[in-house]
Amino acid sequence: MNVMTTMTPAEQALGLTLPNRREEEWKWTDLRRFVERPYGAVVPADRKAVERLLAQSPFAGLKGPRLVIANGVVDEKLSRLAGVKLAKGAAAVAHEDVLLSLNNKLGVAGATLTFEGAVDQPVVIVFVTTGENSAVASRLHLDVAEGASASVIEVHLGEGAYLHNPVVSASIGKGARLDRVKVEQEASSAQHLSHLIATLGANAILNDFTLTAGAALSRQNVNVDFTGKGSNLRVNGSYLLTDSQHADTRLIVDHKVPHCTSRELFKCVMAEKARGVFQGKVIVRPDAQKTDGKQSSHALLLSETAEFDAKPELEIYADDVICGHGTTCGDLDHDHLFYLRSRGIPEAEARSLLVQAFLAEAIEAVENEQVREVLTEMIVERLV
Repeated sequence: MNVMTTMTPAEQALGLTLPNRREEEWKWTDLRRFVERPYGAVVPADRKAVERLLAQSPFAGLKGPRLVIANGVVDEKLSRLAGVKLAKGAAAVAHEDVLLSLNNKLGVAGATLTFEGAVDQPVVIVFVTTGENSAVASRLHLDVAEGASASVIEVHLGEGAYLHNPVVSASIGKGARLDRVKVEQEASSAQHLSHLIATLGANAILNDFTLTAGAALSRQNVNVDFTGKGSNLRVNGSYLLTDSQHADTRLIVDHKVPHCTSRELFKCVMAEKARGVFQGKVIVRPDAQKTDGKQSSHALLLSETAEFDAKPELEIYADDVICGHGTTCGDLDHDHLFYLRSRGIPEAEARSLLVQAFLAEAIEAVENEQVREVLTEMIVERLV
């Protein structure tokens, strides 16, 4: 790691050295340059702002269980958790990572949701952040017990120019299943620095989808470890970026045991001067024979100034595996655009239809039809 002799005002305020482009995992997202504000202490969330943002949530219409975390603190009055077991506190995650170190530095008690049996409705988890020049940490652990199944929708909303550092960990027990949808819709001036760490027991299933559309800067680190045989993982994601937004996903899937399957698919759309980054690594350990792993990322650039950088990686130490990766990047198909326009469809609508079709494959992984419809509506509104 490159050691800086002088800490910036932002680093002094946060209490740690931030990575820069000389570090391989941060070569496209120079956090030391992006995080310039000397963020101050967190103040309690503005109650009226929290209620207003909750009403604006794309999933406000869902009537099932809801957990509200405002400026890193569980808001019990705005939460409704009938049938879901909530405990205050979530242990710090033992990983060597700057985003986790930041989370520990900022200090937060967090919360733990435990799922036993089957939850009929998705649990909506709303992270709301308000304030100017404040760095807010959030921490949540999802414990899916052996044989249980759970569905969560994680929404990130906010107002102001803040830094939000949420850490979500998930342990999925033997024969258990977790369906997770994350929507990053932070304030347009916000910085979203998140980390997801998940472990899969034997015959477990994790189905994960993330839509990134909000913050000025979004960096999302994801670590998934297979610890039991016969498990199945699907991680899908989409970017909808415009103006000068910057989004970077660093995904590491670690196959430690045999007979497991992983699929990763990212469909990213960038317009104007936006920049998207996808760094995906699949590791197959020596004992992980019969691994089946595939990873792909595809970008759609809607302007000449938009940019997409991809770095797919495979580290394979076993010889009886099926693994592959690929990436593509390009503009809209002008033949398809011409066809739609020749049928009387205005250009803006035609372009919107083609972008929706491009993103559809990633969204189709979302099992819940109602949630899938909400995501599609969000994309349409964003493109209009």
